[in-house]
Amino acid sequence: MATQLVSLVCVLLMWLVGVSAQASQPRSMATPGCPSKCGNITIPFPFGIGAGCSFNNWFDIDCKEDHQPFLKSTGLEVLSISAEESNIRVNHPIFSDCQVNTRTTFASVDLGESPFEYNGTVNRFTGVGCNNLISMSSYWVESIVAGCVSMCENYEYPLSTTSSCLGINCCQTGIPSLLKAFNVSLSTMRNDSMGAGCRYGFLVDQQWIDSSKSNIWEIVHNMTHVPVLLDWGMNFYFLPINETIPSYNNSTTQCNSTLSRQIPSLMLFQCRCNHGYQGNPYLHEGCQDVDECQSPQHGVCPSPMICENRPGTYICYLSERRKHLILSAIVGGLGLAIFTLSLLWWLHRLLTKRKIKKLKEKNFKRNGGLLLQQQLSSNEVNVDKIRIFNSRELEKATDNFRILGSGGQGFVYKGMLADGKIVAVKKSKLIDERKVKQFINEVVILSQIRHRNVVKLLGCCLETEVPLLVYEFIPNGTLYQYLHSEQNEEFPLTWEMRLQIATDVAGALSYLHSSASLPIYHRDIKSSNILLDERYKAKIADFGASRSIDIDQTHLTTRVQGTFGYLDPEFFQSSHFTEKSDVYSFGVVLVELLTGKKPITSTLEETQGLASLFVISMEDNNVFDILDTQVLGHSSKEQVMAVANLAKRCLNLNGKNRPAMKEVVQHLESFRMSQTGSIILQDNEEQL
Repeated sequence: MATQLVSLVCVLLMWLVGVSAQASQPRSMATPGCPSKCGNITIPFPFGIGAGCSFNNWFDIDCKEDHQPFLKSTGLEVLSISAEESNIRVNHPIFSDCQVNTRTTFASVDLGESPFEYNGTVNRFTGVGCNNLISMSSYWVESIVAGCVSMCENYEYPLSTTSSCLGINCCQTGIPSLLKAFNVSLSTMRNDSMGAGCRYGFLVDQQWIDSSKSNIWEIVHNMTHVPVLLDWGMNFYFLPINETIPSYNNSTTQCNSTLSRQIPSLMLFQCRCNHGYQGNPYLHEGCQDVDECQSPQHGVCPSPMICENRPGTYICYLSERRKHLILSAIVGGLGLAIFTLSLLWWLHRLLTKRKIKKLKEKNFKRNGGLLLQQQLSSNEVNVDKIRIFNSRELEKATDNFRILGSGGQGFVYKGMLADGKIVAVKKSKLIDERKVKQFINEVVILSQIRHRNVVKLLGCCLETEVPLLVYEFIPNGTLYQYLHSEQNEEFPLTWEMRLQIATDVAGALSYLHSSASLPIYHRDIKSSNILLDERYKAKIADFGASRSIDIDQTHLTTRVQGTFGYLDPEFFQSSHFTEKSDVYSFGVVLVELLTGKKPITSTLEETQGLASLFVISMEDNNVFDILDTQVLGHSSKEQVMAVANLAKRCLNLNGKNRPAMKEVVQHLESFRMSQTGSIILQDNEEQL
């Protein structure tokens, strides 16, 4: 039993070895049942050894006893055959003539009507010898088709490679295509002794010479034949009538392999395996798939991809495990990148916030924020009436500082606070650090002003480079717009409204001069600083040039303040600004209300101030010529003259002769009583 088991195992092993050997052997390229080799040379179909093994007689191979193949139709020794490239390399004779001063002609092998021709690409017509004139002529038409000359001074001149074959003892040239037969002529160029020696002429495969270790001189002295490349193809027009085309798949195509393509060439055609296949395209199933995965020269998949062979091609793919690994690596890398970017963004934001915070602290300190906080913490100031805003709060309130308007003292932005209150945020001019204390004192004092005809200062923001002041918002614009712009035509101010506005402004100035905790001079009273609320009640604004006056201080000397056309002429002489300077500016506004004219009128000839024009008109008794039509048509002349006389008093060049604002208010209120026929109670002071 044991013996039988051992025998069975041996049989299985032998079978496996046989199968493995068959699998490792390449598929035969010869006709089935015919020899595929002669010696070490492969004989592929359409060539064949023996009857019925070749396509026709032209392709018969004679395998000699020494295992050297010869092409029967030409008698040439075969060195190699390529069915894939449709060429055959054969040994071709070297023609030589060692006679002196003679011309000798040799005939090449005549390929005639065979399917063979000399390859015109790799073959080179070569001549060797001193003063050797070598020429190639067509076998049939006797015309020279190629030739060259080799010159020398010493016929024993050594030659190493064809790189030296440049005309000195050796020359080379190309040959025409479709060459079937030719004659070689060797002759000397000279009749002296330098023309003696052997001359050689031959056709040779240049690729073989380039790869040969022998030089040209050794070749012509030691060899009688050299390799030459012949092209071949299938020619059906010159076959004997009784011969047929072998077909192993009953296909009507001229190339028997189903995986091949036909390449026409004049009377011949050649077959090639399709891309991705190799083998013998002239045999049925002779073209076999190339396993590119085992052939690095065809293409290797980059790591870590796996190569999978496919018919005629291959694909690269990832295994599921590798997919998961790569996907995990990608996700991990993206996660790390996102984390790193997020960290950098967070650090950048943190550093930016710190930088902004330090800048805000620096601005707050420079703009007097610490001093303001100190005063707010004392009992002298009503903390509830002033507020310190932060810059972020005002940015949000003003929609990132959307401009409402601009003036001589800076820009104004409209905003809405978190509690819904509408405010006007004014950007002041950059203050001098030496006057920070004065600026903060004024902010504190102005914030405590509570009068219905004075725009309320709600607070400030000192974190910005330029301080921001927050006022109540007055919706209907300035008095200047209603007197001197298109709004005057769309909504003209009646005499009653003008008289009311004048009374409101006078009441506010009277309060600032005499009823506030400390006397305050506005210093820039003009129609553009007088705002109108929703009921067209007047409110004076823009205290950028205002100053608070100590109790023991009768006047304040500063640089020139105010606006040309409204400025007290006496100020130019004394540089002293008093409460009577505000009275003069109010007088100009009063004249604007009467005449509707601008404080300064410029023409090509001259520039004239409204105040001087008005005073001259009063003295010439023709003031009615310059009054506004709204005033003339809706008021009595007596009342207009009373107001005009009051304005003239306010414009007196001597400040001492101007009335105080309290007196101005009394006169205006009396004018209004006579206008309406009723008693109007006016409270100049409103505590909120």
